[in-house]
Amino acid sequence: MVNWLHALSYQLLPGRCQLCAAPSRRQRDLCTGCEADLPWLGVHCPRCALPLERPAGGEVLCGQCLRRPPAFAGCRAAWQYGYPLDQMINGFKHRRRHDLGALLAELWLQRQALADSGRPELLVPVPLHWRRQLWRGFNQAERLAQHWGRHWGIPVADALRRVKPTPAQQQLDAAGRRRNLRGAFALRQPQAVRGRHIALVDDVVTTGATAQALADILGRAGARRVEVWCLARTP
Repeated sequence: MVNWLHALSYQLLPGRCQLCAAPSRRQRDLCTGCEADLPWLGVHCPRCALPLERPAGGEVLCGQCLRRPPAFAGCRAAWQYGYPLDQMINGFKHRRRHDLGALLAELWLQRQALADSGRPELLVPVPLHWRRQLWRGFNQAERLAQHWGRHWGIPVADALRRVKPTPAQQQLDAAGRRRNLRGAFALRQPQAVRGRHIALVDDVVTTGATAQALADILGRAGARRVEVWCLARTP
């Protein structure tokens, strides 16, 4: 029913590209040229998704993951964080452009292959503090998790909470981000994660400090495996 209505909407009102404003000539508000120009993630570390400057050929961990393996087992991302993707994500997060969020979530799905044997049992969005969520009006990670959960039939659980209103991470370096997150999160539903394969969902992974802190909490609570799903990874 939803797919039929989606197709009908583009029959009545043809798509228009969100980036160049030209007719998209497809059932998507993004033309093929602008889609190709997005900063798609190429060769990257399979553990943290950090872009790597080396030819493809086997899975090669980045130096950071070799020196200090993170608490999460892998990271799925579709893009490097950069222009014009950064404008699309900021529009989704800060201007309540839910159409952009849905578009990015759909494009992300195109680049992911998920075997039944590797499918997470639960999607857990990275939480916002209640004050920030009240101000923003929604949690962007939760919206992405709901979209991907519907696609693959994976339940979404509000298993984590942010217990203190930390300053925004964007202005901090890696060490500052780690300090900023000490004691910031708590587990809301320990029984929901014990013994299960969990995918943490966020919009952008920058230094990995948030993913590391939350994967550590989930691991100590007995999660069998924790991985990260995000739209983009910062180079």
